[in-house]
Amino acid sequence: MTEHFDVIVVGAGISGVGAAYHLQAHSPDRSYMVLEGRERMGGTWDLFRYPGIRSDSDMYTLGFSFKPWTEAKAIADGPSILNYLEETVREFGIDRHIRYSHRLKRAEWSSTEARWTITVDRGDEEIRFTCAFLFMCTGYYNYARGFSPEFAGTSDFGGRIIHPQFWTSDVDYAGKRVVVIGSGATAVTLVPEMAKRAAHVTMLQRSPTYIVSLPSEDGFANWLRRVLPGKAAYAITRWRKVLLQQFFYRIARKQPAKAKERIISMVQDELGPDYDVGTHFTPSYNPWDQRVCLVPDSDLFAAIRSGTAEVVTDTIDRFVREGVLLTSGKTLAADLVVTATGLELQLMSDVPFTVDGKPITWSEHTMYKGMMFSDVPNMAISFGYTNASWTLKSDLTAGYVAHRVEQPRNIARRQ
Repeated sequence: MTEHFDVIVVGAGISGVGAAYHLQAHSPDRSYMVLEGRERMGGTWDLFRYPGIRSDSDMYTLGFSFKPWTEAKAIADGPSILNYLEETVREFGIDRHIRYSHRLKRAEWSSTEARWTITVDRGDEEIRFTCAFLFMCTGYYNYARGFSPEFAGTSDFGGRIIHPQFWTSDVDYAGKRVVVIGSGATAVTLVPEMAKRAAHVTMLQRSPTYIVSLPSEDGFANWLRRVLPGKAAYAITRWRKVLLQQFFYRIARKQPAKAKERIISMVQDELGPDYDVGTHFTPSYNPWDQRVCLVPDSDLFAAIRSGTAEVVTDTIDRFVREGVLLTSGKTLAADLVVTATGLELQLMSDVPFTVDGKPITWSEHTMYKGMMFSDVPNMAISFGYTNASWTLKSDLTAGYVAHRVEQPRNIARRQ
């Protein structure tokens, strides 16, 4: 017999865990289940295992509104974030609702029955569930494949090439020459961490990114937690962080030239007057045209100052046995190359959806409030902010969905 639920949440990462909490809190009489395609929960924070993995958002805003972050570091490492998520599912009994190794294969809406029928791959078999509302919390990138440009000559290279998304415990970089390709959040995390053990680390970038340093610990938040009850301290700190983020974002958008000058001058102060900040840390675009990278406690700049790391701004001609040949003619010697070149974007995990037998092409539908689609009944997607912490938006979406499914008039009925 096919199991039926009022709501099925797809994904047990940070969005899915938040969705489960809000369903319990605001729709306690509704049944729900969380499907997770992998064997473990945590999403990004379980998948990525590369050195130094951490968030570039503070945990007072990346954390949930209902679960205070109590550790001293505001900029937390991956294992600490995963532990926080695991604590959350245990504390609120969400773990009882998660079914692991259940990968969504297709979703079919029937207006006649007013329900979704979803087909799930459970490893050795396909099974079906039905639900009145489907909540997609699967993130925005392909877990099975990262974005990896095709570089000429990779087969000629005498060392190892690895994408951070698929880092394994046998990657040995101690005492080796490492080239990290990229200049985004992953690259600026990897470089200072790997520089602690590698012979030398080079961050090879095609173009610079805005990089800002902040303390890994928030002194005000830690003080507030000592003098106020935990939930009150967390709420105040969370709102303070949100307002400060909004203030600096708006200033950067309204006065981009001044914001650019200030960010670059801070980098120059970190690296000294003789460092070529113009070439290596001055982007061609304005702040927040692309996401600004955050480094805690100036760790990237400290590695550069110490000589254990450097930044090279150039483009790749091809790989050679010794390393990477640049278009300038210079060769970067390397034993290990890390391609921190990004993620492969993926909407709805590329799962095929149909409404009354008609396949859905998402680009043909209008999106409502960044979470629902026209002519696609009883379905929502969780998608976080790009200019602030992901969870601020996913929390709002989950709360909205939970309130909607609690009210029968907001659920499509049988026709």
